[in-house]
Amino acid sequence: MAQQHLDPTNPLAGPVTGDALAGYLRAQATEFLRALRLHRETGGSTANGSHGSNGSEDAVDAARALRRAVRRISGSLHTFRPLLDPDWSESMRPELAWLSGTLAMEHAYAARLERLLLALHRLSGAVFPGQSAGVAVGSRSAGAEPVPKKAEPGNAGPPSHPAPAPDRGNLTVGAAKAGALLERQLTLARTRAHSSALQALGSSRFHAVADNIAVLASEVPLTTTAPTTGLHPMAAAAEERLTDAVGSLPLVTAGSPYNAAALIHGLSPDPAPHPQDAPWHQVRLLLRLHRYAREVLDGDRGPVDVRLLAAGQALDRHRDASEAAAAAAQAARTPRIAPATAYALGVLHADQRHEVEAARFAFQQCWQKQTVGTP
Repeated sequence: MAQQHLDPTNPLAGPVTGDALAGYLRAQATEFLRALRLHRETGGSTANGSHGSNGSEDAVDAARALRRAVRRISGSLHTFRPLLDPDWSESMRPELAWLSGTLAMEHAYAARLERLLLALHRLSGAVFPGQSAGVAVGSRSAGAEPVPKKAEPGNAGPPSHPAPAPDRGNLTVGAAKAGALLERQLTLARTRAHSSALQALGSSRFHAVADNIAVLASEVPLTTTAPTTGLHPMAAAAEERLTDAVGSLPLVTAGSPYNAAALIHGLSPDPAPHPQDAPWHQVRLLLRLHRYAREVLDGDRGPVDVRLLAAGQALDRHRDASEAAAAAAQAARTPRIAPATAYALGVLHADQRHEVEAARFAFQQCWQKQTVGTP
């Protein structure tokens, strides 16, 4: 089906000038200040839950709202930078990127650990440390019994395929040790990210950023020509960059299910991130910039582009699976681990690379559809 785009240069859409950008930035700055106040009221506790579950959930929501506002401010400064004071804009963008990245790390490690443990559970049915046998998939509880070293034989007689049975046993035994190894490594990384976030929120650097955003809530440093300059050409340029980046992706290959392209170089000894994932990550960032530009143009009255939302969700899954696969590969490089543990981590890495492939297929499917908006 032919692909259709919203035309940001459509004259029937009406003129949208720098005043709309100023209103959008003020609204996002206000959201940032509101989320910052909520974060301080919850005591700055995050997913560690040091102030109780309700306080932890409120703090997580506040941190997420902070990141959401920071991303939108930063994206708008990038897309519409000709309309803003250049010195102020160039000094703010790296600070916003630093703040957004710092606040996102703890949640990223927690989500990555949960994803990998659930994948191990799905692949082998293993019970991890901290879980009981009756716990539903995705839940976590304390005081669980450890995994038995060997599975008890069943009463149904010998298996019809005797060869795969040892592999299944190795995966079950190795999955418990792999889960414990991943939990140690990612929990340590999450704790360090938590400490870094707390230090960042108490630093003079953060207070300088917060002060600038507080000023932005009342006064936007636009250029003298911004109130009469249209935003559509800059939004169209952002969409064109996205279209060009998508055009460079191997969408034909991604459109074929089970193409195994994401498994290429899976045994490479290079610990660097998977090189074929970088163009997809870049498209994800450009898609986000395009969505934010549409928010500036349309405001609250604009329709929601379901196609863009679905594409963004597919690329988010692609990023999560790619990072989870990299974490499994990094854990497999731990010295002196048992062969069963290394085998389980290898299966887990392959599983997450298959998830990368599935996310690419989902993106290809939704990107080729017509643009569908909801009022």
